[in-house]
Amino acid sequence: MSEVTVRKPRPKFLALNQIRLPLPGIVSILHRISGVGLFLLLPFLLYLLDRSLGSAETFVTFSAVVGHPLVKLLLFGLLWAYMHHFCAGIRFLLLDLDKGTDLPAARSSSRIVLVVSIVLTVIIGVKLW
Repeated sequence: MSEVTVRKPRPKFLALNQIRLPLPGIVSILHRISGVGLFLLLPFLLYLLDRSLGSAETFVTFSAVVGHPLVKLLLFGLLWAYMHHFCAGIRFLLLDLDKGTDLPAARSSSRIVLVVSIVLTVIIGVKLW
C-alpha cells in the first residue's frame, strides 16, 4: 500500500514583503538588532565617555559633539536600543524559566516589552535633554 503524496513546489524566490511575523517574533528580531547596534556603537560611546571625563578642554569637545542634533538623535536611538534590549532580555530570561510560554502570554509580554521600552526611552530622553 504505497501512497503517493503530492508536495507543493517550493518557491524559487523568497518574498520578504509577504512574510508576516507575529509580535513575539518582531520583539525577538528587534532584540538582536538592538544588541548588534549597541555592540557596534560601543567605540563611539567610549569615545564620548573619554571626552566627558578627560579634562575641561575635552569636555568642551564632548559638549560640542553631543550638542549636534544628529548626535542627539543617534544617542536617543541608542537609548531606545538599550531599553529594548534590557526589557526583552528580562522577557527572554522568564521564557527560559518556562514562564509565559503559551501563546496569549507570549503575545502580551511582547506587547509589554515594546510599550515599556518606548515609555522608558521617552522618560529618560526627556530628562537627559
